[in-house]
Amino acid sequence: MTYCVGMVLDEGLVFASDSRTNAGVDHVSTFCKMTVIETPGQGVIVMLNSGNLATTQQVVSRIKQHALDAEKPLTAHASMFAVAELVGRELRKTIHITKNEAPEQSDVDFTATFLVGGQVNGEAPRLFMVYPQGNFIESTVDTPFFQIGESKYGKPILDRVIQPGISMSQAIKCALVSFDSTIKSNLSVGLPIDVAIIKTNDLQVTKRHRIDSEDTYFRDLRSSWSQGLRQVFGQLPDPHWLK
Repeated sequence: MTYCVGMVLDEGLVFASDSRTNAGVDHVSTFCKMTVIETPGQGVIVMLNSGNLATTQQVVSRIKQHALDAEKPLTAHASMFAVAELVGRELRKTIHITKNEAPEQSDVDFTATFLVGGQVNGEAPRLFMVYPQGNFIESTVDTPFFQIGESKYGKPILDRVIQPGISMSQAIKCALVSFDSTIKSNLSVGLPIDVAIIKTNDLQVTKRHRIDSEDTYFRDLRSSWSQGLRQVFGQLPDPHWLK
């Protein structure tokens, strides 16, 4: 399992993804689920993925091949909409081929989901969620963030805080609190966390950072958030009807 989140803000785009691909009593493995394709000054694309690892690896590899196309590199596409269409086609094709080539594994879930965001020269930053069927939706002012994977534990804080007008630093802080809630409640999500931000019109990744167990900021944030929650909870009034 995994957990990924993407946000569209007035300042630009924020992405975060965990790196856990398998979890159990005696087996934990990690794999980066963030792919960055950029041509500085021309365009930048970030893809986050969840679902079947073999499927996502094949799709990412095919998208990277498109990015190397000398005649029309991926970052030269007319819009992020066209990029999302391409990812959708490759995802649908990969799942279809895999199922047909391995009918004996009919009980295996080959599906995957992608968050695809970025900015190409000439348009504003955009963010899409691409479903296993190849169709997709775009983030709007009313839905400034998308989640994929194990999303339910981290959604409440995002619902309360994330708005297009907040700063990137506030958005990253909120995203990390969302990850903390998810990691605490679900073994299938874990460190390290990959974070990337794209400021509007930078046309490249402005900042990329990996948070591991030694990251002092994340460790302090988790502690402060837990203490703050307990303090606020203690200040809530008791039910009057119990008296």
